[in-house]
Amino acid sequence: MWQISLAMVILCLVVVGMAVGDEPQGIPGKSTVTSSPAIEIHPIGLVKRQGDRAIIELRPELAPALEGLASFSHVWVFYWFHGNDRPEERATLKVHPRRDPANPLTGVFATRAPVRPNLIGLTCCRIVSIKKNILEVEGLDALEGSPVLDLKPYIPRSDSLPEAQVPEWVNKERSR
Repeated sequence: MWQISLAMVILCLVVVGMAVGDEPQGIPGKSTVTSSPAIEIHPIGLVKRQGDRAIIELRPELAPALEGLASFSHVWVFYWFHGNDRPEERATLKVHPRRDPANPLTGVFATRAPVRPNLIGLTCCRIVSIKKNILEVEGLDALEGSPVLDLKPYIPRSDSLPEAQVPEWVNKERSR
């Protein structure tokens, strides 16, 4: 029986057919989707940068939702790439991975590029501390003020797939 990361399933569901607000902008061709359900996403908090660490300040009423998370070492942070929320960025469908022209031009769904039709970011972070409605993490690549959409615990048994295959550019050193 194969395993799929819960985080990746959620990300795929959002990318495959659900847009935040209006229809995606700048995507060429005719959509085969006749209608998509309207969804609402309400940020649970905001990112505050502190050097290599980040503070995720959740809305105070959500503090009880953090109960039990301290027993995990890592957490998936879903956030909105708010610094790229422009029609021309959403219309970018191919990029050179890691902004390296030596890498092949690749569809954004096959990369972790911040430019995409729906600007959802996903990072696995080490949990440093949790106090009330404040989550401190290391390794978050979100910008100051990024809206946080959700948190999910990192579970190695389902989130790490040693047999997964990746293209050659993923494992090569950056050319810069």
